[in-house]
Amino acid sequence: MHDPSLRQLRTFLFVVQTGGVTTAAQALGLTQPAASQQLRELERAMGVRLLERVSGRSVPTAAGRALIEPARRAQAAVEDARAVAAAHRSGEAGRVRLGTGATACIHLLPPVLAELNERMPGLEVIIATGNTPDILRRVEEGDLDAALVTLPAALGRSLTATRVATDPLVALLPEAMAPSGRPSLTAADLERLPLILYETGANTRAIIDAWFRRAGLAPRPIMELGSVEAIKVLVAGGRGCSVLPALALGGDVAGAVVRPLRPALARQLAVVLRKEKVVDRGLGRLRAALKGAGGQPG
Repeated sequence: MHDPSLRQLRTFLFVVQTGGVTTAAQALGLTQPAASQQLRELERAMGVRLLERVSGRSVPTAAGRALIEPARRAQAAVEDARAVAAAHRSGEAGRVRLGTGATACIHLLPPVLAELNERMPGLEVIIATGNTPDILRRVEEGDLDAALVTLPAALGRSLTATRVATDPLVALLPEAMAPSGRPSLTAADLERLPLILYETGANTRAIIDAWFRRAGLAPRPIMELGSVEAIKVLVAGGRGCSVLPALALGGDVAGAVVRPLRPALARQLAVVLRKEKVVDRGLGRLRAALKGAGGQPG
């Protein structure tokens, strides 16, 4: 038994509405034999008579009457599908699944999402947070459309990265520990102070460690934490100093001072996609907004 086609159901509904095969065929732009053929095929597919002649009109049988509402629902579903596709095609709607770290989620994304909501209200952006390897794996597997990560990152062959922001790294110190008369701090200056750093294994921590190594030093932190917000609280409370992305500070931190590093240090943020990923309007808008937020040309 074959499934009924949408064309057959549409012809059936027009016959019920008009009361005649010829009239229905004209309304549908079909010949009368073509419309009759569709009705016969529909009845064969359903295994039951759907129409009968009464006083010169085609009227539904009991089975035909029972089929009217399911047929209408099928037609409505088709119209819904067309409307959804049209909204995506015109750029009025869309859905993007973005993976990123907690710092970008808290400090970078809110204004970006607000701008996107203004420009493209129908765009749904779903955010997932996690560590970089897990986020990149989910992009490779198609579970996420894109990732916003700190470079360098171990990209598989199927992934490509586009830099969207340069985020300077700065020293954050309790007011009592800030060396007087030093507008910027070196690795040697910080190495003498109690340090609270990102946990080992994080990309940003690797960048910080490499900066110390270039000065012939190795940091010996008294604490290693995965939460930048916890680090900020501890520094403001006088427990130690840290090196943090300027993005993570979000302005002044009460009880702490910010000093630039010498030599200057920064991390690069990039949007990672699968190489074969279709960049629709929503994803393109998100990538452009991230570039704008990071000061990169769109």
